[in-house]
Amino acid sequence: MAETHVLFVEDDDVIREATQLALERDGFAVTAMPDGLSGLEAFRADRPDIALLDVMLPGMDGVSLCRRIRDESTVPVIMLSARADSIDVVLGLEAGADDYVTKPFDGSVLVARIRAVLRRFGHAGGPAAGDAGRADAPEGGVLVFGELEVDTEGMEVRRGGEPVGLTPTEMRLLLEFSSAPGTVLSRDKLLERVWDYGWGGDTRVVDVHVQRLRTKIGQDRIETVRGFGYKLKG
Repeated sequence: MAETHVLFVEDDDVIREATQLALERDGFAVTAMPDGLSGLEAFRADRPDIALLDVMLPGMDGVSLCRRIRDESTVPVIMLSARADSIDVVLGLEAGADDYVTKPFDGSVLVARIRAVLRRFGHAGGPAAGDAGRADAPEGGVLVFGELEVDTEGMEVRRGGEPVGLTPTEMRLLLEFSSAPGTVLSRDKLLERVWDYGWGGDTRVVDVHVQRLRTKIGQDRIETVRGFGYKLKG
């Protein structure tokens, strides 16, 4: 099996070198870059399987780099932030990141989060890349919710007959909702099912992805049930 290729962009020399060595010991192939511009060049040249981006980068910050990557690819992105309560975490998720890890981080935690994201995207022994999310998809082919059509076999979504471009994480989130329309799904349940968190996680990850999904499938399609979670309107 080919090595999973990680693009790691971090301006701190010590963190960059230590993390690169730790990831390589776990079997990853790593391209490490010190700034956003060189990170973008490396992404375009190497097309990695996953990108780890520090929020604070010289030249082009991590949020801007994430946005540029997302304009070109649905490759999974994990942001690295020095503060758990930083607005940069939300900005990174809004820019298209799939998850984030707070610094300082334990190497085993980072590897676990990388593998969890890769499983969702069909790498690291998961389903084929074109089947990302298919293992948990509801049966029944095309599901229809008003003007929204969810093809659970072709992994395609249409709104008013027009195709909707979703990242694999957004697709998995929609599949969870469409498998039980009208049922309230808690943030913790969504973290477990979509993000593969076997432990407590930051529910902002869910909230931002739900908002991103709403902008694509319709703001009123997913309803917030205060104090409980979200549900898809049938």
